[in-house]
Amino acid sequence: MKTPDIRIIPGLISVFITLLIWFIVPVPDGVSANAWHLLALFVGTVVAIIGKAMPIGALAILAITLVALTGVTSDTPAGAIKDALSGFSNSLIWLIGIAIVISRGLAKTGLGNRIGYYFISLFGKKTIGIGYALAISELVIAPVTPSNTARGGGIIHPIMKSIATSFGSSPEEGTSRKIGHYLALVNYHINPITSAMFITATAPNPLIVKLISDATGANISITWGTWALAALLPGLVCIALVPLVVYAIYPPEIKSTPDAKTYAKSRLAEMGPMSYGEKVMVAVFALLLILWAGIPAMLFGADYAVNTTAVAFLGLSVLLVTGVLSWDDVLKEKSAWDTVVWFSALVMMATFLNKLGLVQWFSTVVESNIEHFGFDWAISVVILVAIYFYVHYFFASTTAHITAMFAAFYAAGLALGAPPLYLGLLLAGASSLMMSLTHYATGTSPIIFGSGYVSMEDWWIMGFIMSIVNLTVWGIVGGLWWKVLGYW
Repeated sequence: MKTPDIRIIPGLISVFITLLIWFIVPVPDGVSANAWHLLALFVGTVVAIIGKAMPIGALAILAITLVALTGVTSDTPAGAIKDALSGFSNSLIWLIGIAIVISRGLAKTGLGNRIGYYFISLFGKKTIGIGYALAISELVIAPVTPSNTARGGGIIHPIMKSIATSFGSSPEEGTSRKIGHYLALVNYHINPITSAMFITATAPNPLIVKLISDATGANISITWGTWALAALLPGLVCIALVPLVVYAIYPPEIKSTPDAKTYAKSRLAEMGPMSYGEKVMVAVFALLLILWAGIPAMLFGADYAVNTTAVAFLGLSVLLVTGVLSWDDVLKEKSAWDTVVWFSALVMMATFLNKLGLVQWFSTVVESNIEHFGFDWAISVVILVAIYFYVHYFFASTTAHITAMFAAFYAAGLALGAPPLYLGLLLAGASSLMMSLTHYATGTSPIIFGSGYVSMEDWWIMGFIMSIVNLTVWGIVGGLWWKVLGYW
């Protein structure tokens, strides 16, 4: 008999914490009983996700069930189940789910590998050039790969490993420092940056858009184009710095790699001319970027604007009609359906925590503690973002972290006087950039760390250094860029 995919101890801890908050911890003044009980369910769910008590999709089903049965959001059973399932009506959730399915085409057609080897054939003469080739490859495919794990760990990392192996650099032989150590660190530290650059580059980003909209009464509605334009300059600066900073801290033993270009060209030759599927993927990729960026509306007026999620469905429809993806491919993309389920549950709980006033109450607590020091909004934002960012040392999931903390910290920053869009974009960037910290920070990290090229000590040192670099760039370069764009 197959052992159930359940971890007993984390499960019991999450149940204990839920019951403790629900029955033992007194409801604070200004908070309704329903809001406090939903918080108990929410915290228990987040703890279970952190402890990986069950697969996140299964935990989401349990959360939906408990919200429906306990009636914490509605006085009627019919209203409770309607509320519990309300997350599935959120279009941004379907945007990510459909985009994940579309990204399957990158792997199926081989286009992702072709892009990687192409840039290595151009820039691979030096080791640092290979680093930039990996970075550019990540950047090119990021807009249509909402799974940062699939992008950094499933597409770019195998290319990185094959390059390192071709130069005789492997953990098994004790030769990681030849080139593999350097490339693995570059491979990883580009991943959080590309994740921060597009709404569709990592799954939790649409949740951030939703939380910002809710907190501002829909006055701040960040579009795909707004996010991409805002992240363009700080993202490119960070990408430009990563290979240089890693090179300065952990220089590779092999610095000249003329054979890498030859190797990449040989792999491209083996792949042959672009296949029919690859050509269709390129066309769909271009179509998605044009429509997501809102170019038709810019050229011809608002009547030609297309909903972002509708664009994703259009892209998938083209791939299905052309036969690049089959319906079986769609059904087999388990990560997409898993994301739709868990994302819906978390969005639903976060939405009702806000509606029931719990987020506002907690943000007031955070605000009053920071306000006590008498700092202006700029210094207060630095403190808020730093706390939000470095607490990720205690999280193994960006989704859990964002769900648990983003709304409250954003609301606190608004109350302290921070410009709404500036604060939202800064916290949004931090929500991806915090992946750099540890070897368990996101799904990509255990894949690359597990390949053995980088020790834990080196990983954490490099992670902390890059966290300072990235936050500084996003705060200063990003802040000035957003000022120029008129965002604050």
